[in-house]
Amino acid sequence: MNAAETISFVVPAYNEERHLAQTLTAIFAEVRCGGHQAEVIVVNNASTDGTGALAASFPEVIVVDEPEKGLVQARRAGFRRATGDLIANVDADTIVTKGWLERVMKEFERHPRLVALSGPYIYYDLSKATRVAVRAFYCMGYVFYILNRFVFRVGSLLQGGNFVVRRTALEAIGGFNPLFSFYGEDTDLARRLHAVGAVKFTFRLPALSSGRRLAGEGVVRIGTRYFMNFVWATFFHKPFTDAWLDIRTDP
Repeated sequence: MNAAETISFVVPAYNEERHLAQTLTAIFAEVRCGGHQAEVIVVNNASTDGTGALAASFPEVIVVDEPEKGLVQARRAGFRRATGDLIANVDADTIVTKGWLERVMKEFERHPRLVALSGPYIYYDLSKATRVAVRAFYCMGYVFYILNRFVFRVGSLLQGGNFVVRRTALEAIGGFNPLFSFYGEDTDLARRLHAVGAVKFTFRLPALSSGRRLAGEGVVRIGTRYFMNFVWATFFHKPFTDAWLDIRTDP
């Protein structure tokens, strides 16, 4: 990677007025600290609250309106507007940790074949016991990541909402898959990107995130749902679950 390469942050946001400010503040803190060329795009995805106005209150933010509701639709709209060589996909309730951007840039610089990089979530608003259970789930996922990437060579692992992809690689695979709207979209992307380069998951790239979905639907139910969609997206190339429940803490 040469010094001229840039990064675009794409933040899909549906009714995220409560969480979006802290997400953007953390991103801009990383950009200022590292001195990298970056742009930040918020995709206002059919919001009915003040998400769009909040995003626009940040002078450096580019706001894109996407009326078709769906996570993949929002990511795709942001990607089309982005100009960076690297596309960082960060969810609107996610807070990148200190040093996150510098680790990303160094990984892509050191490994020319790297086309995507991802790390885990740390759910800051859940109990310690739940966080331990989530960590165990990630450890199990990491085993499947090793098997799928290095043994079976059928795919890799990305954490949706905390991953960076090289623009040219995403273009080479035809962009985001319209068959996926929510569940399994990250696994499908990892599988297709694996065909054009290295897709790496590392515990050294964590991001903080709200655990409201786990709290709202239950750890076992969500864990099972994510696992089934991981299997279906990897081996059958389609989602196991088409529908998803909107989880918002705002009234």
